[in-house]
Amino acid sequence: MTSTLPAVTTPKVSAQRRPASTARPTRRTAPPRLRSSRSDLLLCGVLLVAILVVQGWNIADYPTLSDDEGTYLAQAWAVQEGRGLAHYTYWYDHPPLGWIQIAVLTWIPAALSPESMTVGTMRAAMLFVSAISAVLVYVLGRRLSLPRWAAGLGMVLFGLSPLSVVLQREIFLDNLAVMWTLLAFALAASPSRHLWHHFGAGIAAATAVLTKETMLFVLPAVLVTMWRHSHRDTRKFALTGAITACALIGLSYPLFALLKGELLPGSGHVSLWDGITYQMTRPGSGFILDEGSGSWGVLQSWLYYDRVLIVGGLAGALLLLVTWRWSVTARALAGPSAAVVILALVALRPNGYLPAMYVIQALPFLALVLAGGTASVAHAVLRRRRSEREPRAVTGGRYALAAVLAVAACAHVVPRWYDGDRTAVTADANAPYQAASKWLATEVEHPAGTRVLVDDALWLDLVHAGYEPGRGVIWFYKADLDPAVTKTMPRGWKDLDYVVASPTVRRDAVDLPNVKAAIEHSEPVAVFGSGEDRIEIRQIQTSAGGVR
Repeated sequence: MTSTLPAVTTPKVSAQRRPASTARPTRRTAPPRLRSSRSDLLLCGVLLVAILVVQGWNIADYPTLSDDEGTYLAQAWAVQEGRGLAHYTYWYDHPPLGWIQIAVLTWIPAALSPESMTVGTMRAAMLFVSAISAVLVYVLGRRLSLPRWAAGLGMVLFGLSPLSVVLQREIFLDNLAVMWTLLAFALAASPSRHLWHHFGAGIAAATAVLTKETMLFVLPAVLVTMWRHSHRDTRKFALTGAITACALIGLSYPLFALLKGELLPGSGHVSLWDGITYQMTRPGSGFILDEGSGSWGVLQSWLYYDRVLIVGGLAGALLLLVTWRWSVTARALAGPSAAVVILALVALRPNGYLPAMYVIQALPFLALVLAGGTASVAHAVLRRRRSEREPRAVTGGRYALAAVLAVAACAHVVPRWYDGDRTAVTADANAPYQAASKWLATEVEHPAGTRVLVDDALWLDLVHAGYEPGRGVIWFYKADLDPAVTKTMPRGWKDLDYVVASPTVRRDAVDLPNVKAAIEHSEPVAVFGSGEDRIEIRQIQTSAGGVR
């Protein structure tokens, strides 16, 4: 069912006889479908190849492996192996749909080569997600009436910014959630206005939230886009259907917990309520504009990789909001602009928790509004002459101004992007992890009977090396926080053989008694790297001068 209007015959009015005061601004026509436009296909294809080359080159060695990546991949491995929803007790920290998708993406390579199921190798699966997301950014830009060059600029900003290259390489749930969110926006802005497209947008939006729950903040922006692009005669059906589809799928998560008897707290089991309570009450990282706070440090890390996308995207959103009444581009980009504003306001909470990957959710919308803002400026400078009376010198001056602005922008951006992307494709940040993994696989005589505390970035490496999953190789948090693990350690840290003191382990050991004691009562037997990034393999000392 479609919501197209029936044909209506209207009397013809001569343009010469129409009073100038009654003329209305021309509404931009919908761009051709991507699959039927050779120019769009060629531009999108060329840009996609460039994005995949830059993001894929050296993907296993940069950036540094993170504990979150290891956690999500280990949980995906548990799903593949039929061990449940996680490699330890699943405690409703996030909906499991995210790493179920990772399990699907990595299933074939893991089946062909089980030892390849490690963080560095399986980062390649994220290229598939990046490819889909980049194409959806281009499609959404065109559906929101951006000219071809501006949609291409949005795709470049999204895929080739050093900040994007670093974060989109990593195995984060946010990258998967962004892909589904972009699909929801693209369906909501569908030029054919089929009702099933709007229902599909609701389904995609729910999938995004069940992949990473913080995408809930962006749902109002999806509704704004759907409101603007649905036909007024079927708008209530479109919005009702989308909201209903989104709600019904979203409710499957608490229904799952209810059927397992884990919706509410109780003795001897985890609960969804406890998981939500933890996420809502976890210690904040401070105000993002307060120098010295954790959130300030996160912001500085984003700006270190790319100031252009963040500052320019925020400026683009403000520009589009200011020019809302008389700019067709501003009205067309109402949804992405709303997403930028909402995510910025959430980040500005006085004492909220701000993780480093939070900005991933904003990247496509920052790119689109920056491209849209650029298109608005270009349209204002390069507009056609309103009459033949405009002097040629004025027209030439406008074109010269546009050329100067373009050259200045490229001169500012290209060198910085070149340096950032060059680091991404040449640096080896994971040599210490690779060396530690090799040492534990070759220098320990009986891996199956050895117990090692590690961060999750190395967990699967040691599983493939012969260590017993869960009991032999232990994710260091679980040694203090998971009763299923602590009951296998009646003597606490004394029941361990080694602790791999990576930067993450050393940082968080302060709040974990068993991990802290294991480090204090151990001696390094191998050290890889130097400074704060070093990885120490430490053997547990159970008595003065002796080892376990």
